[in-house]
Amino acid sequence: MRFCRGVLMTAVDLAQRKCKSCEGDVSPLRPSEITALLSHLDGWQLADGVITKTYEFKNHYHAMAFVNAAAWVSHREDHHPDIRIGYNTCKVDYSTHAIGALSENDFICAAKLDALFTF
Repeated sequence: MRFCRGVLMTAVDLAQRKCKSCEGDVSPLRPSEITALLSHLDGWQLADGVITKTYEFKNHYHAMAFVNAAAWVSHREDHHPDIRIGYNTCKVDYSTHAIGALSENDFICAAKLDALFTF
């Protein structure tokens, strides 16, 4: 467990949080906060200012089912990733476009996508 902005966080905590509106005074995460939050996410990496993960599936049908589930999460959270789909892969990139950087919303949504595999 690590602290982020003075709050103790785990991957489960992140997945249970709700995204906040990115309009207004949302400030980008500091590098230390990014490192702390990233440590709770399995397989996510920081690359070119985004957090990214490639999910692998048994076949195209399962990959597409995941994309649909990711779209549902995105709609509910009003926070949308860039997604690239292959035959049995799905690459997801998160960044907060409204601020041109990473926010806590990116990590919340990443944790929610990972939580899809716990059911």
